[in-house]
Amino acid sequence: MFHEVAPAKLNLVLHVGPPDGGMHPIASLFASLELADGLEVDEAPGAADTVDCPGVEGENLAAVALRAFRERGAGTLPPLAVRIHKRIPVAAGLGGGSADAAAALRAANRMAGSPLDADGLRALAAGLGSDVPSQVEPRHAIVTGIGQVIEPIDLPPVHVVLVPHPRGLSAGEVYAELDRRAGWRERLDPAPLRRLAGADARTLAGVLDNDLGPAAIALLPDVAGALEALRAAGALGAGVSGSGPTCFGLFESEAAAAGAAAAIPGAVATRLRRC
Repeated sequence: MFHEVAPAKLNLVLHVGPPDGGMHPIASLFASLELADGLEVDEAPGAADTVDCPGVEGENLAAVALRAFRERGAGTLPPLAVRIHKRIPVAAGLGGGSADAAAALRAANRMAGSPLDADGLRALAAGLGSDVPSQVEPRHAIVTGIGQVIEPIDLPPVHVVLVPHPRGLSAGEVYAELDRRAGWRERLDPAPLRRLAGADARTLAGVLDNDLGPAAIALLPDVAGALEALRAAGALGAGVSGSGPTCFGLFESEAAAAGAAAAIPGAVATRLRRC
């Protein structure tokens, strides 16, 4: 049996360009979190892959990833049984499904004798979704293009409080609202993001920015209330992650984060991973 960890991610900065062929280019600062799903992958007793992920309806992206790996024809892979221990909220803007899919690709590659290197896995992951390539080797990164260009970056273990929403939002509906508002920017420049390498909590809190935030708030107005609750609880800065609706705040200490999480219903304290 193989075990894989699938960390959640935050978009500390997410700048979105105009649609091109149905896709939006981005310039984003991804931060990898200690909050993570866990995958157990073993040979399946039957003739087909199975993916067990309580709480996720419909076909799981991890199952799509296994099918894509088989279609790639890399190595010999027996039928797999995947069990996902879900800790990352679903449809929350935290990349949980993408992280699970990338973890499934890593496990399948290992069980097939590692025929693909990291670049090969990222190329395969690019067909699964814009967040999946960056999670093949989960770490803090600047992500550009349509998610396929990944530049690792160092960030300190900043303390974070997450405030999930009881209702999820699909990325598709949030991007549709962005398009309706023409809320993208004409030019994307990742250079300022590169200068954030090693930045402390206060510096990161001062640059939090998400072009999808207004669209998420338009679809779920009480997302704005979660942002205000985080600021009132002492966050150095607060934002919406990805397509939302999860909000997050950055804190200077573990005690401050724990206090804020205790004060906000449903909040979870975590921190950026040491990558």
